[in-house]
Amino acid sequence: MALTVVVRSGDQPKPLKISFDAPRIVIGRGDGCEVRLPDPSVSHRHATVRQRGADYVVVDEGSTNGTFVGPVRLSPQAPRVVRSGDLVRVGRVWLELLIEAVPVTESPQLATREIALALVSAALAAQGEAAAVKLRVSAGPDTGKELALTEFDREYVIGRAQGIDLTLTDPDTSRRHVGVTRRGPSLFVHDLGSKNGARVAGQPIASGGETIWPRCAAVSFGATELQYDDPVSEALQEIEASADEQMRSSDDVEPPAGLPAPELSLPRSETAAAPVVRVPTQTRKPAAAQRGFRSVDLVIALFALAVLAASLAGLMWLFE
Repeated sequence: MALTVVVRSGDQPKPLKISFDAPRIVIGRGDGCEVRLPDPSVSHRHATVRQRGADYVVVDEGSTNGTFVGPVRLSPQAPRVVRSGDLVRVGRVWLELLIEAVPVTESPQLATREIALALVSAALAAQGEAAAVKLRVSAGPDTGKELALTEFDREYVIGRAQGIDLTLTDPDTSRRHVGVTRRGPSLFVHDLGSKNGARVAGQPIASGGETIWPRCAAVSFGATELQYDDPVSEALQEIEASADEQMRSSDDVEPPAGLPAPELSLPRSETAAAPVVRVPTQTRKPAAAQRGFRSVDLVIALFALAVLAASLAGLMWLFE
């Protein structure tokens, strides 16, 4: 059975989720986590979900703002069994854990980065800030022109022709010179069979070939130079590098709209301890019966008898 982690916080057109079949899944804000949650209230290594036999348990890894299973805050390093459908809160982010027979997610590292980027993109959009990758002409006769790459897996065509995505006036540019595709968190440049070729970071692109476009590198052809800004990746990097945000004790993080309020999996009478493994209690004997007759007691008794005998001998000597 795979464990599916569904991110329930944030306004997303469809749920962001990732499925694992691994003995340990790290949830946190750091880029080394299996589930990356770019929120300052989430610690860099916040919690883990671990397989324990046929069960899964959640463990808080000493986070700043705590890990909650339903309304119960976990003690650090104290595991808690979770069931399919349980709601877990890390910082202010709500997650739903599903234990189900589904295929695991291919390329989980890429998938969790895409989830992190989607969350940051939604946050920027909610604040009225630009979230799309923006390509700009940084040198050449068309300096200052821009093109927003809002769609994934679509090739944006750049050249001298009319009616394409970005039309240039550079005479050394072919009519359809290069294509740029946004795929996951990366950009790729495709030479469309141009006459004078194109370069990425000074390295030529094979005619008809495609190469990745690194951040902060330039794509050049003719007298034109292109660069791009990625506000989402920059914001993600800034969030991951920041210190934990301390939530106030009065902060009340309601579960996402459309989901039932989290309920306890155990009866109310058991919620105080809620142990994962119960420790059997043993019947203890009363203290006196449990102690018995010890050797030190014999020494004390003999000493008392010796004192009594000495006292009697002293009395007899006085009367004589």
